[in-house]
Amino acid sequence: MSRLWSRFGARTAAVALLSVGVAGGFYLGEDREVQQQGLTAQVGFQVDRAEYRYQQERQADHRVDAAKQRAAEYQARLRAAAAAKEAAERARQAERAAASRKKEREEAAARKKAEEEAAKKASKPYDGPIPASCNEYSGNRKIGCALMIQDGFGIDQFPCLDKLWTKESGWNPKAHNSSSGAHGIPQAVPGSKMATVGDDWETNPATQIKWGLGYIEGRYDNPCGAWSHSQNSGWY
Repeated sequence: MSRLWSRFGARTAAVALLSVGVAGGFYLGEDREVQQQGLTAQVGFQVDRAEYRYQQERQADHRVDAAKQRAAEYQARLRAAAAAKEAAERARQAERAAASRKKEREEAAARKKAEEEAAKKASKPYDGPIPASCNEYSGNRKIGCALMIQDGFGIDQFPCLDKLWTKESGWNPKAHNSSSGAHGIPQAVPGSKMATVGDDWETNPATQIKWGLGYIEGRYDNPCGAWSHSQNSGWY
């Protein structure tokens, strides 16, 4: 109700009281005029008090509204800070995930490259010069080269075969290992296996080479495959 006692309302009430006083003074005379003046002063005082209370209430309301606004702004800043922190954390997580995926791709690429290099080395463990023809060799090596070509292998396989059988027997058809029973150029175990090619398996280099080439093809596909296995395991 105090807010309804506005300046306009207070002044209107004062004017009304003054009008009543004037009318009364007309009939009551001079003494009444003095009383009327006192009443008018009292009404003015009440109007000023009402005006003062009204201004105080307005100021209080303004302070409340300002406090609410500051609180709302503070909460908004808190929410903005929390959102920014959450966004930064999501960005860091995304960066870590991207770095992890990149590392996995790099490791996978490195493994693939290593596997490809290993496979390449296994398929062609010899990368030295390739003979132009079997005429570059003599003796049992020349026989071995010719029989290898006859069996369908390329001449690029002969350096591997040469290394393999040089290691096993030195291309000596009489080479024999008394402890294992390995015999001949290919060091067949036992040597009697080579009888499937010919009865002269004990001394004939061609018989031994033919058997050895058949063994290599059936187990390692080609002489370089057999040489690679021999390098890795010490036997073929």
